[in-house]
Amino acid sequence: MIVMGILNVTPDSFSDGGRYTEVTAAVQHAQRMWDEGAEIIDVGAESTRPGARRVSPEEEWMRLKAVVPELVKRGMTVSVDTVNAETAVRSVEAGARYINDISGGCYDPRMLETVAQLDVPYIVQHWRGFPSDPNLDCHYDSVEQVLHETLTQVEQAQSAGVNPSRIIIDPGLGFALEAEDCWRVVDALGSWVATGYPVMVGASRKRFIRERYGDNVLAGTLEVTRQAQLAGAWAVRVHDVKENVEVA
Repeated sequence: MIVMGILNVTPDSFSDGGRYTEVTAAVQHAQRMWDEGAEIIDVGAESTRPGARRVSPEEEWMRLKAVVPELVKRGMTVSVDTVNAETAVRSVEAGARYINDISGGCYDPRMLETVAQLDVPYIVQHWRGFPSDPNLDCHYDSVEQVLHETLTQVEQAQSAGVNPSRIIIDPGLGFALEAEDCWRVVDALGSWVATGYPVMVGASRKRFIRERYGDNVLAGTLEVTRQAQLAGAWAVRVHDVKENVEVA
């Protein structure tokens, strides 16, 4: 299992917003995570925490355009976390090798066709809407429903021409999932792996971990990494690379 390091070049992300908005600080942090064993650096330029301000693709790219090429130049494998097709194109042109779409193709109607044309690995996250949506439906009859909805998104991606061998799935922990449902999904990760798609798990420092572990969010994140490793997940996406690499 590989570890993906999180690099937020945002002023308002829930955990480290504002720390890496300056290019030099962002590159130094990415280099630190790479040296600690991250195999992919996932760069995000728009916060999706509840209450975060949406940004345009133009503003998003302004935050990314100096960072992505520099990481690529340093030999790092870069993923870009975006829901916008326009940003996906610019990122791949700048050397990014993965597109991580938290909407799984549901937000931008051009995304799936764009990813099909780019022919890069595409992370499809389970999605019902942005966490800031006050009408977001967080009810599930079972955790199997989360997997079913994600596979429906995968079918839509394939129908749009996305190569099945390029698809990675992500259960979207913390997105439209209450805390106990998140832990039920973690317990059921084997079912996700059994689909045959690589599975990426993003739990780092999220609220559902805080609700169980309090301030010891690192311990909770490491527990999810342990379970992901045992289930056969492809990757975990984390802030604390060194500790998660040791567990993985």
